[in-house]
Amino acid sequence: MGKVAAVIVAAGRAARMGGVNKQFLPLGGLPVLARSLLAFEAAPSVEECVVVAPPGETGRVAVLARGEWGCRKVVAVVPGGESRQESVLAGLLALSPRTGMVIVHDGARPLLEPELVEAVLAEANHWGAATLAVPVRDTVKEADGDGFVARTLPRERLWLAQTPQAFRFALLLEAHRRARELGLAATDDAALVEALGHPVRLVRGSYRNLKITFPEDYEAALALVGGVMPVRFGFGYDVHRLVAGRPLVLGGVTVPFPLGLEGHSDADVLLHAVMDALLGAAGLGDIGRHFPDTDPHYAGASSLWLLEQVGQMLSQKGFRVQNIDATLVAQAPRLAGYIPAMEHNIARALGVDAARVNVKATTTEGLGFAGRGEGMAAYAVAALGYREEASFNSSA
Repeated sequence: MGKVAAVIVAAGRAARMGGVNKQFLPLGGLPVLARSLLAFEAAPSVEECVVVAPPGETGRVAVLARGEWGCRKVVAVVPGGESRQESVLAGLLALSPRTGMVIVHDGARPLLEPELVEAVLAEANHWGAATLAVPVRDTVKEADGDGFVARTLPRERLWLAQTPQAFRFALLLEAHRRARELGLAATDDAALVEALGHPVRLVRGSYRNLKITFPEDYEAALALVGGVMPVRFGFGYDVHRLVAGRPLVLGGVTVPFPLGLEGHSDADVLLHAVMDALLGAAGLGDIGRHFPDTDPHYAGASSLWLLEQVGQMLSQKGFRVQNIDATLVAQAPRLAGYIPAMEHNIARALGVDAARVNVKATTTEGLGFAGRGEGMAAYAVAALGYREEASFNSSA
C-alpha cells in the first residue's frame, strides 16, 4: 500500500491578514502552524510530513518544527510557489516515491483533531479521494455582477470544503500535473481530482476546524482555545522650539498665542508624537522615514493630513487603533479648553471613535526648556490590534 504522508501548506503571503504571518501567531501557547503539525504527530496512520513554507522561511520552519515544536514526522520543509496549487505540487514532489496515500492540509487550520485525519484517510483508502466538509448552515445567495441576488441555492446539498483532504498519491499527482498542462486553477485539491472525472467522498468535518484567513478568524480561534488577542504598543516623543511669526497648531487646532512651533511642516508636536507611537507599534519606523524634512513636498504640510497617511499605512498592514494616550508639555498657554477638539481631530483622521483617544496637557512648573517657554514637547502611547476585514468580493 505504501507510506501515508501529509503535505502541510503554509506558504501563503497573508495578504488578507494585512501581511501578518498568521502561521507564527500565538494560539493558546503555541504558534498556529505548530498546532496544525501536532495534529498529524498525533494521528497514528500518518508516517511523515512535508511542510511547504514561504521561500525565505524554510530554514526557520525546519528548526522550529523538529526542535522546539517536537514534530518528529517532519522529513522536509520545501519552498512554496506563487499559488497554493503550485505549493501543493512542490510538497507532493518532495514525498517519497513509496508514498501510497497523501493528505493535504492548510497550515492555517490549527484546530484540527487527529480523529478527523484518520476519518478522511479511511474514506480515501476506500474511494481514492475524500475531503472533510461541513454542511452549509445559512441560506446561500449567488450574486450577479452588480451586487444583487442572481438566485438562491438549495442549501440541503451544499457543503463547505475543509482540509485535510486525502488521496491516493498517484491520483493526486496526476491531477496536479494534468492541471498544470491544461492551465487549470482550483482553490482546493479535490477540485483537480474532480476534473479528472474521479469521485471525491465527503466526510463530515467540524465547524471548529476553521481556517485563519482574516483577522476575525484569528479572534474566533483564540476564543475557542481560551486565548487573548495580542496587542502591539508604541511610544512616541517629539519636541519643537517656540518662535515668533508661526501659528501654534496642536492636535490640528490653531491655538491663539504670540508664538508658534518651528518645523518643516506645521510642527504640530502633539500629532508628531502620536504618529511616532502608531508607527512604532506597527513596526514601521518613524515619521522621519516616511515624511522627511528634506522633502519640499512636506514643507508646511498639515500634520492632520500626515496622520491620515499614517492611518492608511496601518490599515494596509492589517492594524486597527485600539487606543491613544498623549500628553502635551507646555508652560503656556492654557490648553484644557482645546483638548476635546484635538481628540476629535485625531479620531477623525484615523477613522476611530473619539473614545479611543485621550489627550492631556501639563506644565513643568517652570522647569526645563518647556518651563522657560522655549519650546513644547509631547509624549504618546498607542495600542494596535488586528483589523477586522472582510470584502464582499473576497474568496475564502
